[in-house]
Amino acid sequence: MLRKVLIANRGEIAVRVIRTCHDLGIECVAVYSDADRTALHVRLANEAVRIGPAPPSESYLKVDAILDAAKRTGADSIHPGYGFLSEKAHFAKAVEDAGLTFIGPPSSAMRAMGDKLSSRTAMSRAGVPIVPGLTEPVADVDAARREAEKVGWPIALKAAGGGGGKGIRVVRAADELASAFRTASGEAASAFGDSRLYIERYLPGPRHVEVQILADRHGNVAALGERECSIQRRHQKLIEETPSPAVDDDARERLADAAVRAAKAVGYANAGTVEFLWSEGRFYFLEMNCRLQVEHPVTEMVYGVDLVREQLRVAAGEPLAIGTRLRPRGHAIEARVNAEDPDQGFLPSIGTVLNLRLPAGPNLRVDSGLFTGYEVTPHYDSLLAKVVAWGSDRAEAIARLERALRELHVGGVKTTAPLALRVLRDPRFREGRFDTGFLDGFAPTASAERERVVAILAAVHRHLGTSRRALGAAGGNGAARPDASRDGLSPWVRAGRLDGGMG
Repeated sequence: MLRKVLIANRGEIAVRVIRTCHDLGIECVAVYSDADRTALHVRLANEAVRIGPAPPSESYLKVDAILDAAKRTGADSIHPGYGFLSEKAHFAKAVEDAGLTFIGPPSSAMRAMGDKLSSRTAMSRAGVPIVPGLTEPVADVDAARREAEKVGWPIALKAAGGGGGKGIRVVRAADELASAFRTASGEAASAFGDSRLYIERYLPGPRHVEVQILADRHGNVAALGERECSIQRRHQKLIEETPSPAVDDDARERLADAAVRAAKAVGYANAGTVEFLWSEGRFYFLEMNCRLQVEHPVTEMVYGVDLVREQLRVAAGEPLAIGTRLRPRGHAIEARVNAEDPDQGFLPSIGTVLNLRLPAGPNLRVDSGLFTGYEVTPHYDSLLAKVVAWGSDRAEAIARLERALRELHVGGVKTTAPLALRVLRDPRFREGRFDTGFLDGFAPTASAERERVVAILAAVHRHLGTSRRALGAAGGNGAARPDASRDGLSPWVRAGRLDGGMG
């Protein structure tokens, strides 16, 4: 087993990994930016190392600083969490080259799945269904128009080099193509340094269904059921559950088989998620997330597996000890609690957490890094906590989660908890009648003018030191991924031109 793990992350996922490490008697090293010097993960770790100022580009995205922290503390392995560097093949390779264990897939598998075009090609060869469309990029608008006519309208323009909802535009007719192409390619270039786009057919009323896999270095691959992740806004998930109300036992087996084939096709090891679109009774490969997912707790509660523990075991070279086909027990559902105001277009809410009350009770779990006095800043992702409920069936799980969200109180900032409650109480949701467009109309979107004004204020905040209170009074903009600030700008500034979100 591993001896000392450095967690190259922050927030609730860093806390989550530290707790399992401590359960196993493994020492932990936390890294932190100036903004996180009092964070819970820093307090819980055996050691903590400062790696830079608040902007991610100067701290959590600095490979050299993270490797230096590992060397200085004698860590023998690095867990990347999710977001930040977790799906960067160059980071995994740097960890490997430094003689450390990367608690994740091989860098070769990450490269294969990191490019959407190469992954589509690999999946097609492996017999995994892919959404009809291209496996090569389109050079310009004219080429895109010609290919769209072949694929059939409506189409989805997608970034070849990334995910998380960035660089995606749905185009329903030819006269919308030029504008959508410019916007999507610009987002892709800013987010991933890669402006290439490809075309897929846009499927009607799709659901987002994903399969959790675990693979060891001995050729064993386990599929741990599917998660339903269709309740999302602008490709950012809000509520996730397992099993999916749309998937029967036969479809569950077919999804599991496809996910296992996908993992084996690229020599995958460790935890990962194969994402599919489900439309009109058929499923199609969407992408593979080469890391632990935000929503992994619902799988853990239904399948009785500590996925972080299994990550550590696999990384240490041990074979899977859980079997390759597990049966689900009951139903679990999770609500993400983000520091955002749904009634103001999901504008971020910053400030100090006051009068915190977290829910508790049987078959309930709360993953968070929150405490009274916690500072919500504009530097990082807006996720504050995940509230997860288990029940003997879906109705019981929903009722338990609804009760938990009523108990939850996070003073000082606005959160998405009230919106999650509205979704849980909606008859269509309770009956399982929803797709990825379900949240449209549930909450207003921010005006373009307000987004522009807030982006300017965020830039002033960063460069001139405007107080958080003054900025919070002006409002916020967009939700940025933890790795959004590659260019050193505040996520709020970037959010004026990019969507955010973690899958």
